[in-house]
Amino acid sequence: MAARIEDYALIGDLQTAALVDRRGSIDWLCWPRFDSDACFAALLGTPDHGRWLIAAKDESAKYSRNYRDGTLVLETKIETEDGEALLIEFMPPHEDASHVVRIIKGIRGCLAMRTELVMRFGYGALVPWVTKRSEITLRAVAGPEKIVLRTRVPLRGEDMKTVGDFDIEEGEVHLFTLTYGPSHLPDPHPIDPEVALDTTEAFWREWSSLCREAGEWSATVQRSLITLKALTYEATGGIVAAPTTSLPETLGGGRNWDYRFCWLRDATLTLLAFMNAGFYDEAKAWRDWLLRAVAGSPDQTQIMYGLAGERRLTEFELEWLPGYENSAPVRIGNGAHGQLQLDVYGEVIDTLYQALKGGLPVSKDSWALQCKLLDHLAAIWDEPDRGIWESRGEPRHFVYSKVMAWVAFDRAVKSVEDFGFEGPADYWRDICKCIHEDVCEKGFDKQLKSFVQSYGSKWLDASLLLIPSTGFLPIEDPRVRGTIEAVEKRLMQDGFVMRHDPAEIETGLAHGEGAFLACSYWLADCYMMLGRKTEARTLFERLLAIRNDLGLLAEEYDVDKKRQVGNFPQAFSHIALVTTAHNLSSSEKPAEQRGNGKEGSAGQRS
Repeated sequence: MAARIEDYALIGDLQTAALVDRRGSIDWLCWPRFDSDACFAALLGTPDHGRWLIAAKDESAKYSRNYRDGTLVLETKIETEDGEALLIEFMPPHEDASHVVRIIKGIRGCLAMRTELVMRFGYGALVPWVTKRSEITLRAVAGPEKIVLRTRVPLRGEDMKTVGDFDIEEGEVHLFTLTYGPSHLPDPHPIDPEVALDTTEAFWREWSSLCREAGEWSATVQRSLITLKALTYEATGGIVAAPTTSLPETLGGGRNWDYRFCWLRDATLTLLAFMNAGFYDEAKAWRDWLLRAVAGSPDQTQIMYGLAGERRLTEFELEWLPGYENSAPVRIGNGAHGQLQLDVYGEVIDTLYQALKGGLPVSKDSWALQCKLLDHLAAIWDEPDRGIWESRGEPRHFVYSKVMAWVAFDRAVKSVEDFGFEGPADYWRDICKCIHEDVCEKGFDKQLKSFVQSYGSKWLDASLLLIPSTGFLPIEDPRVRGTIEAVEKRLMQDGFVMRHDPAEIETGLAHGEGAFLACSYWLADCYMMLGRKTEARTLFERLLAIRNDLGLLAEEYDVDKKRQVGNFPQAFSHIALVTTAHNLSSSEKPAEQRGNGKEGSAGQRS
C-alpha cells in the first residue's frame, strides 16, 4: 500500500530535493536538478522502480518525526520494545555535488535494522551497473549518470537490490551518504556526514532567523518559507511549483501533471511573500529569473519555463509506470507550456512594478522589455485564451485573464506616474478603460449578481476572488460582494473552495478534483478585506489543520477522502498561506497592497 501523499517529508539542497515517508523510505529523488531525467526513485508508491529504505526490522516499530527548528533537517525517532534510535536526514547546500546524508544514532537498547536500496535511473526504467569500489563505497552507473554510496554498514546484492542488515546500539552511530555525479568524471569527493550536519543546520537557522515576525503565525510562516526556499534552484532563482510529477488531482484518475517547472501565474504573489517576510535576496533572484525567462519576442511568452528559463517542455508519458495508486498516465514535461494565457502578461508587469515598490534595484533592461510586452498585449487582449487553470478545451474569454490584462496596463501607467518612466500613459489608460468596460459588460451576470468564469457563461471560478486584490474593483463594490457571496454558495464544499463550478463539472467541461487549496486562502483574504476577521481566521485555521505533521501542503485536498492530493509540496499553497497569515497579523495587508485596496488609478468605474 502506497504511503499517503501527506506522509512525506521534504529535504533538499537548493539544487534538487527528495521525499521521505514516515517509515524511513526515500521514494523520490531527481538529480542533478528538480526536473532532471536522472531520477533515482521513479514515483511515490512504486518501490520496485526505486527507493532507499532505512527502517527497523520489527514491523510494529513506532515512528515519529519533526524538523529541527528553523531547518530542513529531518529527524525520525524509531522505537521498539528492544530499543530506540534516531534517523537524521538532510541534503547539505553549497557542496560541489548533491548528497543525501542519513545518520542513525542509537538512543536506547538495541534495534535490529535493515537498509534496502533500489537504484533505478530514467524514472525507473534503467537498472544501473553496480560495483564495489572499496569496503565502504559502492558505485552505480547507467549511461551518463552515476551515484556513489558510502557507508561502513556491510552491504550485499539481493534480487536487483542492495541490502544490509545491522544492529544499532545505544551510543552507536552509522553513517550513509549517497552522492550524484556524471559517470565520465571521477567519483565526487566524500564529505564528513557529521560535519555536514552541523553546517547544514547552521545554514538553515541563519537563513530562517531573518524571517520577519507574523504574530501568532510566525512559526507557521517560517516553515512555509523554508519550504519555498527549498523549492528554489539557487543557481538561477527559479522556483518550481512542486518537486514532483504526476501525483494525481483525483486518486486513480488521469489528471496527473508534471509540476517541476516555474509558473508565471505565481510571480507576483511569490515576490510579495518573500518581500513581506524580509527575504529581499530571494525576491530579487526571482525577479531576475523572470526577466531572463520572458526575454525575447513578446509573442513567444510562455506560461511556464524550466528552472533556467528553458522553453521546450515537451510532454510525454511513461508507460512502464503504474502511477501513484494506479493514477495513470505518468507524465514528464507539460504540454500546457505552449498555451496562450493572457494573465501572464499582467503577472509579469505587476511583479516588476511591485518589485520597484518594494525597493528592489531597477533592472536596466526591464522597462524596455515591459513596453514590448505591452505593445503585444494591446493587440491580443481581446482574444480568447486558455485561462489560469490551463484548460485543454476550446479557448474562451476568461474573465480573470481579461482582469490581468487590465492589471498590465494599470501597472504600466503607475510605473510612469510613480517612478518617472517614459511611456504612452494616456494610450494605456484608454486601453485600461476599454478592458474594464468590456469585463464589466460581458463578464458580469446580473441575474447571478456575480462575475462569471468566462463571457456568456453561467459558471463561477475561484480565480474571481482575486479581483479586489488586483485593484480592478474595490472590495466594497456590490459586484465584488455579489461574486464572493456566489462563490460561498456555489464553490464551497465542506468548508473548502473548489476552483471549478460543480455545474461546469456536470457538463463534462471541467474535471472533478480536490479543493484547490490556494483558492480557500483567497477567500480568507477577501474576508479580511471585508472586515470579516472571525470568518477569515476560522477558514485559515481550517486550512492549517489539514497540513501534515511537518507543516507541508499539496496542491489540493480531497474533502471526501480527507487526504491531500496533487503534487507535493506545492509552492502555490504555501505562498497563499504566507499571504493570508500576513493579512491576519499585519496592518499592511498583502491582499490590499497589491492593488492598493481600491480600484486602480488607471481604471474607470464601469
